Amino acid sequence: MARKPAWAIEKERGQKRHGRAGDTVWLFGLHAVRDALANPARKRHQLVLTRNAADKLAPEIAASGMEPRIADPRRFDAPLDPASVHQGAALEVDPLDWGSVSETCAPRDDAPVVLLLDRVTDPHNVGAVLRSAEVFGARAVIAPHRHSAPETGALAKTASGALERQPYLRVPNLANAIGALREMGYAVVGLDGAAEVALDVAVEGLERQPLALVLGAEGPGMRELTTKLCHRLARIPAAGVFGSLNVSNAAAVALYAATRGRSGS
Repeated sequence: MARKPAWAIEKERGQKRHGRAGDTVWLFGLHAVRDALANPARKRHQLVLTRNAADKLAPEIAASGMEPRIADPRRFDAPLDPASVHQGAALEVDPLDWGSVSETCAPRDDAPVVLLLDRVTDPHNVGAVLRSAEVFGARAVIAPHRHSAPETGALAKTASGALERQPYLRVPNLANAIGALREMGYAVVGLDGAAEVALDVAVEGLERQPLALVLGAEGPGMRELTTKLCHRLARIPAAGVFGSLNVSNAAAVALYAATRGRSGS
């Protein structure tokens, strides 16, 4: 039997120190670590830095009150996948708890926009979606516990800090979450490449109503039940005979189209 690599063994040990395996997350990269250090909602455990990274993060380290462990850049021994582009910075944290859908997404004298992701499992796609959601002022990004990307170092690095500020709610049941949004007055629009109506037409007249945009995984798209729970289906128009966007690009386009002229988000 092949031996586990040292980084994997140390990662398991770190997880056992703080509860069951999977309870903690190792964030990496200067942007992700900097923003996690500055986030008062983050529960932090260990900070591993090279001297160069420690110099770059000095204000955030001082404000956080953490004492970093300085690592040799040639033997950076934080328990990360060796392929991780860590930039000499790694931070062990607890996952964030953003609360429930009803708490986070309740309209408050505005017309918020939320995104729902149905079976989007690639952490890089979800990280990019979180960046777009923050840029366009989405209230939350919602995904199911199963068949979705959990909070990981790769997701956080792609999100480039947005993970610390943009609510990312992973719920037991996506259909129930959509039902809760409908009860709160949200119009639910699902993106479907085969839909007859273009997205800008589908969101016309909804500027003063809370709006939920639903995106499915690339290829299979939304599940049947998810599709049935949408009030409308819409497509992003393509100029050519064949044209498609990956889910993170589709989310950015959809958010831009949906947030123009809204009363708030």
